[in-house]
Amino acid sequence: MKEYILEACVDSVESAMAAVEGGADRLELCGNLIIGGTTPGPWLFDEIRKRSDIRIHALIRPRFGDFCYTDAEFSMIKHAVEDFRKMGAEGVVFGVLKPDGTLNMEQMKELMEAAGDMSVTLHRAFDVCVDPIETMEQAISLGINTILTSGQRNVCLQGADLLKELVEKSQGRITIQAGSGVGAEVIRQLYPLTGVRAYHMTGKRVIDSEMQFRKDGVNMGLPMLSEYEIWRTDVDNIRAAKKFWRNYNGRTESFLKENRAELKRTTWSRQKTCPGFLRL
Repeated sequence: MKEYILEACVDSVESAMAAVEGGADRLELCGNLIIGGTTPGPWLFDEIRKRSDIRIHALIRPRFGDFCYTDAEFSMIKHAVEDFRKMGAEGVVFGVLKPDGTLNMEQMKELMEAAGDMSVTLHRAFDVCVDPIETMEQAISLGINTILTSGQRNVCLQGADLLKELVEKSQGRITIQAGSGVGAEVIRQLYPLTGVRAYHMTGKRVIDSEMQFRKDGVNMGLPMLSEYEIWRTDVDNIRAAKKFWRNYNGRTESFLKENRAELKRTTWSRQKTCPGFLRL
């Protein structure tokens, strides 16, 4: 594994280019991040590839909601994995659960075969599985490269204890990547607590639509979401997270051990005062 990995989760060309400019190591390419992400279209992949050679890992998720899929949905997932492999994606991100919350090993094996030599991340289906340690061991047995997880909590700071346990028990056999609520300050707090060296973030900001005429009372989707707000990755948010690692290079493990208790106290204090932490 690299010394660290900063992955930017994006659903537009503009966000992808901001992530590249900010210094992200790779992209997780999605559609519809506002609902947690779905499989992106090939046209989005092509437009980004025209502009950058950054590593792209494509999210494969046919719909919003749980990760227990119908036969038709699983067929769509498998074909999407095959298609992104043909298009030249460096990785894919997927996960399938059984109704009892265990990893669907039979279907995961099929998807691993379809992925071929692409890097594979088990996405946050992991965060709603019944037994995270067993699921991690199953992921390792499948040859999966990375687990993206918040430590089975809404935001990764709250899941620090499980993240630490995963890092320790994985013993370098798989990369544990923290996601949900990640930013420069969160990385600063979470790394000493957990040892996690891979992070996943949107770095988002909300920008105002360019529409001048705005029709009131008409929603195209969820009524609590404005049609005139656009989510975009902010280059400064990505750059700040990247800068943390550059500044950290001179620190020692003894510093982390000496300050672990204080960092943990600060972490929980911030969680209590910031209940609205961004989850993505």
